[in-house]
Amino acid sequence: MFQYSARPDLLKDRVILVTGAGRGIGAAAAKTFAAHGATVLLLGKTEEYLNEVYDAIEAAGHPQAAVIPFNLETAQPHQFEELAATLENEFGHIDGLLHNASILGPRSPMQQISGENFMRVMQVNVNAMFMLTTAMLPLMKLSSDASIIFTSSSVGRKGRAYWGAYSVSKFATEGLMQTLADELDGTSAIRANSVNPGATRTSMRALAYPGENPLNNPTGEEIMPVYLYLMGPDSAGVNGQAFDAQ
Repeated sequence: MFQYSARPDLLKDRVILVTGAGRGIGAAAAKTFAAHGATVLLLGKTEEYLNEVYDAIEAAGHPQAAVIPFNLETAQPHQFEELAATLENEFGHIDGLLHNASILGPRSPMQQISGENFMRVMQVNVNAMFMLTTAMLPLMKLSSDASIIFTSSSVGRKGRAYWGAYSVSKFATEGLMQTLADELDGTSAIRANSVNPGATRTSMRALAYPGENPLNNPTGEEIMPVYLYLMGPDSAGVNGQAFDAQ
């Protein structure tokens, strides 16, 4: 497990956007960031789940979050720009962006994956992530210390049979992170890094490994140290690196 001890006010006064914030690692990250002082923008497609996370943050007495219902699968390019304009108007800037939302898609031989299924995975896991990143960059440039975290996977660092479009999308995630990080290096106060969460007790993990005992895997809350490190000021200057949460 990545070792890092975060002070309670690590993210005080920071505005952080989390995608896929309604469930799993995204919900855990949102609550954890809020617990360390951040104003968290909860983005996801299911408003009911986002509201549950919002209520948990409110009940804990942390800074008020914001709920942003947004479907990454169907969103058009202009909608990302409209979202950025809305966030700039309401919050002024963005200090952090956690790309957490992903879909698994079929786990089958490449030959058996339909073009429609392949494109769906790439739309959510790559295209939408790219469009959200480029839309948010102007808002992040207004921050004196901004961080983008891309969620990767072990199958995005070494290809594995039958992981199909998901594996390809995570290789693309690493490529996007590295390319962006190199562009930002020495020219911006924004840093970009990736995190491989590893085996975690989430619904996606259960879908990928239905025969596995989920109790053998850590919860989303237990893998948060690396997310806190990368989102906070202690990682200033750390850019273009691939991290493992476990």
